[in-house]
Amino acid sequence: MISFSHRVFLEVATNLSFSKAAQVLFITQPAISKHIKSMEDQYKLPLFERKGNSIILTEAGKKLYDHLLQAVEIERKIEYDLSVLNNISQAHGHLRLGASTTVALYVLPSILSGFQQEYQNVDVLLVNRNSEYIQNALLSHEVDVGIIEVDSKLTTIAYKPFMSDEVIPVCSAKSPLAGKKLSLKQLQKTPVALRERGSGTLNSLLKSLAALNISPADLTVKIRLGGTEALKNFLLADHCLGFMPRPSIVRQLAEGDLVEVPIEGLKITRDFYFIRRKGTEDYGLTSNFINYALDAIKS
Repeated sequence: MISFSHRVFLEVATNLSFSKAAQVLFITQPAISKHIKSMEDQYKLPLFERKGNSIILTEAGKKLYDHLLQAVEIERKIEYDLSVLNNISQAHGHLRLGASTTVALYVLPSILSGFQQEYQNVDVLLVNRNSEYIQNALLSHEVDVGIIEVDSKLTTIAYKPFMSDEVIPVCSAKSPLAGKKLSLKQLQKTPVALRERGSGTLNSLLKSLAALNISPADLTVKIRLGGTEALKNFLLADHCLGFMPRPSIVRQLAEGDLVEVPIEGLKITRDFYFIRRKGTEDYGLTSNFINYALDAIKS
């Protein structure tokens, strides 16, 4: 199995910082330096290049880092695959899951609760960020499986359909827009609040508008907000128009705090996919989670 010194190297290489690695591993910075020096002596090659107050990986360091990432995946596969031979309900493992905001906040909580009741010895880490961040986190081995909206597919990623939802135009019940139906021309003159760049909600909106020959420059953008909850709370307090995933505002729609504002000819739907790095599709734990989530979403 991977030695502690190799784990020290992985943390330093991931963070490109001796001090951050020390914080993560709960050891002193001199201890971190000692482990790195020991590994450089073992391989007879420098693993990091010091540049002032920062460090970068050498060519040898990059190769070691890539091999160790694969070794960590193999180690975790061994732990899980051997543990399920005894009793699948007692399987041990670590599931690092990343999901875009809508899924993480409004879909996954009940699924993860049921999954952990069935797999009580599996530790779950959920990273909640926008789709672009989660895709990058998967490629950098920070998560094992992601759930995101997909605009274009990469050859280094394996995709599996999960669910679909709808993004709808809404405003506060106190807004002058409440109860109106807008034309596309009226939409372009209406102040709107949008999500940040990299948001799957924003990408879905812009894709649907592009099909109607409307560009981002044609919109009257009042504000951009990072995160679904931030946008929701802004719309509740303001009078402008916003675009929200329907699952994120079920309660606000039912209670009448937010109201849907139909826009002629505009319908925004999007598909969510499970994403995994190519070559890791056979990992039993992520496959079991995907199958469990698919069954849960159908029931």
